[in-house]
Amino acid sequence: MDDIDTVVIGAGVVGLACARALALAGHEVVILESESAFGTATSARNSEVIHAGLYYPTGSRRARLCVRGKRLLYDYCEAHGVAHRRCGKLVVACSDDELHRLDAVMAQAAANGVDDLQRLSANEARALEPALDCRGALLSPSTGIVDSHGLMLALLADAEAAGAMLAVQSPVLRGESTAAGLILDIGGATPSRLRARQVVNAAGLHACDLARRIEGLDPRHVPQAHYAQGAYFSLAGRAPFRHLIYPVPGESSHLGVHLTLDLGGQARFGPSFRWVDEIDYQIDPADGAGFEAEVRRYWPGLPSGALQPGYAGVRPKISGPGEPAADFRIDGPALHGLAGWVNLFGIESPGLTAALAIAEQVREALAA
Repeated sequence: MDDIDTVVIGAGVVGLACARALALAGHEVVILESESAFGTATSARNSEVIHAGLYYPTGSRRARLCVRGKRLLYDYCEAHGVAHRRCGKLVVACSDDELHRLDAVMAQAAANGVDDLQRLSANEARALEPALDCRGALLSPSTGIVDSHGLMLALLADAEAAGAMLAVQSPVLRGESTAAGLILDIGGATPSRLRARQVVNAAGLHACDLARRIEGLDPRHVPQAHYAQGAYFSLAGRAPFRHLIYPVPGESSHLGVHLTLDLGGQARFGPSFRWVDEIDYQIDPADGAGFEAEVRRYWPGLPSGALQPGYAGVRPKISGPGEPAADFRIDGPALHGLAGWVNLFGIESPGLTAALAIAEQVREALAA
C-alpha cells in the first residue's frame, strides 16, 4: 500500500484547481481520475462562460465564489496565456412588462458585489448589437468566455510543476477512515490501495455516490444526487452578435434560451432543461422545438431551421424537482467530523468561473 499526503479525486476544472492550490501550498498531491483523460464530463460540456455573478442569492457560496473566482480567473488567464475574451453580456427585456425585472437583476447584482452593470435603453442596446430587438437591457462588461480545455491544461501544468501527479483510469471504488489515515481502494487495470492524510472528493457528477462508499462518513452528511440535462443547439453560419445575449429571468430561476459564443465566434443557443434519472448526453431534437420562437423574441432575424443539435451536459444537482436551488457545498471536517476529508457537492454553474475560489476554500478547510 502506497502512502501519499493528499489525494484529489476528479480531474475536472475544480479538481485540477484544488490540486494546483494544494501542490503550491507544499502538499504531495496525486489526482485520481476514473476516465482516460482529464476534464471529460461537466468541464467539457458547458457554455464556457465566465459569469459575473448577477443572479445568485446574496451571501450564498455561489454568489461569493463566483464574484471572487471571476477576478481570479481573469488574472490567471492573463498570466498563463489561456485564451479568453471579456466580450460582455446583454441581459435583455423583450417587452415593456419585463423592464422592471432589469431593475431586480441590477439590485441583486449590486448586493452580490457586482458594480459594473450599465442600464441601456433599447436604442443604446441596438447601437451595440444592431440585430437585437429589445425594450431595454443591462450590459455586464465583466462577463466573458474562456477556453475551458486550455484552462485545465494550464492548471494541470501548474500542479505538475509543483510535484502533483495525475493518474487516469483510476476509479476510487471505496474508502475508509482509520487511525493510520484515509484508505482508498483504486480500481482500473492494476487495482491498488492508497493511504492518504487528506482527500478532496471533487468527483462532480459522482461525488455523492462516492461519498456513500466511504466507511466512517455519516450518511446524513451526504445529499441525494439529482441530474438535470441541458442541451445546446448550434447556429449554422456566423451570428451577427459580439456580446452574449440573455433574456431577463422570469419568475422561475430558468434563464431562458440564451445566446453564447465560443472564441471562434460560433453561436450556440440554450440550454434546454430536463430531469434525467442517469447521466445521459443524448440530445432529444424535440428539446429544441421551441427554441426558435424564444430566440426570435430578441433576434427576429434568426433564419428558419438554422438551429441544429450541438451538445448536451448534465448538472450535478443536489436539489430536485420543485425544490429551491441548492448552494455549493464544501463540506470539511468541521462539518462531518472525518479528519482530512473534504466533499464538494452540487458544484454546477458557475463552478468553472468559481474554480480558483473554490480551491482557496478547500485549502483553508484542510488547514483548519
